[in-house]
Amino acid sequence: MTIKGFTGPDVPVYAEIKDCIRCGMCLPTCPTYRELGQEMDSPRGRIALIKAVADGRLSLDDPDFTLHMDRCLVCRNCETVCPAGVNFSHLMEDTRSQITRSAGNGRSIQERLLRFVILGQIFPYPARLRLLGGILRLYQRSGLQALVRWSGILQRLPGHLDSAEALLPQLSKDFFLPQPEEMPPPPVYPIRRVALFSGCIQSLIFADVNRATARVLAHNGCQVMAPPLQVCCGALHSHSGETDLARDLARKNLDAFAAAAVDAIIINAAGCGAMLKEYNHLLHDDPVYAARAEEFAAKVKDINEFLADLPLVPPQGRLEWTVTYQDACHLAHAQHIREAPRQVLRSIPGLELIEMVEADYCCGSAGIYNLVQPELSQEILQRKLGHVIDTHAQVVASPNPGCALQIQSGLRQKGLSMRVMHPVEILDRAYRQPAAN
Repeated sequence: MTIKGFTGPDVPVYAEIKDCIRCGMCLPTCPTYRELGQEMDSPRGRIALIKAVADGRLSLDDPDFTLHMDRCLVCRNCETVCPAGVNFSHLMEDTRSQITRSAGNGRSIQERLLRFVILGQIFPYPARLRLLGGILRLYQRSGLQALVRWSGILQRLPGHLDSAEALLPQLSKDFFLPQPEEMPPPPVYPIRRVALFSGCIQSLIFADVNRATARVLAHNGCQVMAPPLQVCCGALHSHSGETDLARDLARKNLDAFAAAAVDAIIINAAGCGAMLKEYNHLLHDDPVYAARAEEFAAKVKDINEFLADLPLVPPQGRLEWTVTYQDACHLAHAQHIREAPRQVLRSIPGLELIEMVEADYCCGSAGIYNLVQPELSQEILQRKLGHVIDTHAQVVASPNPGCALQIQSGLRQKGLSMRVMHPVEILDRAYRQPAAN
């Protein structure tokens, strides 16, 4: 079948477009459809638009086409309920790649600049990312942040600087660097050797999650290492249509982990994990890296998934906490991991797990979505926050840094004291508690 409106690499597969049977089961699961009520902002509607471009009935450069594609969170909730098995995320990523390569794609100069700086000039380079982190940490600790927020100056500047700044949490005191000094002592008789994928945002903002992950793995009999040359996983780039950059980052990570003779590659960020597990798809036609990507992807394990399969060493310390668990989209819908994090939390003596309504409903973070679609992101977040608050839990357990940032920011704006923690942080806390009598 000729794809009239798409050219070059990463053309949406027409057979996948035709897989949609237009049954509408995706509509009530789609956050943008529920918020906006427009057919074109549903998975079914977006597929219809993609087909219109493929058939030559709609221009790739139509600003409305770009608008409806960019409004999608790629939360993949629709994939969970789709009876036809439409691979919606691949269609969206290919389509966005086409839009990004198109000169007249309808995005503002401001948004293009934001994408260029964040995706092209910062995230691919760990040193630059740490430099930015250091500047932001100084901004927080010098008192300048409090002054800026008090003045309201960001609200008067162009763009969405106030929305972006509101997401900024307290940065880690010490960033996590993938090096031997960060690793806990190995067990005398390790039962497994694993490599930790440290991530970019996770290493800067949630460095303690990486350290907790390493300690928990060691407590469960694993020797842990972290290849020092690893870089960003490329998820932000792939979801945003910067596919060539995503492939470059994937190749660098395959090279970084090439010498690591390990049983598993452990990741504690849901979005990164989904990306790493799909390196084989991303590099499927690369003559040098395709086979290596297949082998790499097969070794990737989410930390919750890995611990639940061990079996887990039961904690001896008690935590008298009430906890609610938030299913990150890319753990529940992309990796199909739901029970493992709950199993980890239920293993902790004294902890009460309270299920929230629509636990797997998107929080509105979605990579850089809360930066480029701040108003819609906030509307989606409010629905999520309502369910979180209704649990009256002390702690929200979230297995993804983007979700944690988004929910943390929403709770802070409402003046609520609920904490947001990764499940592995909670488990690590239990391991470090004195044994219950």
